[in-house]
Amino acid sequence: MVVRIRLSRFGPRHSPFYNIVVAQARTARDSKPLEVIGTYNPIPQKPTNLSEEEALVAKPFKEISLDRTRAKYWLGVGAQPTDGVWRLLTLLGLLEAKPKKFAAQKD
Repeated sequence: MVVRIRLSRFGPRHSPFYNIVVAQARTARDSKPLEVIGTYNPIPQKPTNLSEEEALVAKPFKEISLDRTRAKYWLGVGAQPTDGVWRLLTLLGLLEAKPKKFAAQKD
């Protein structure tokens, strides 16, 4: 049985929100997972609790919350992250970036 760490989509149309879940590879995207280990909001949010001057300069950010100990556990026992989750784990410093595939050179 292959276990994957993947994204499970929630939220209405044009406002996606994802749970980062651990699930069997053959189950449907929104079926009940083995464990929910985090969330990801891809829509940039403005920081709150800032003065007016700081709010004008502040950059919006995409919110990622993850239980790092559980993510490390699942990676340690062989769970395979999908490409999207691999990118998120790379941003958080849990995995190294995937090497880019180079196109075959013509001789």
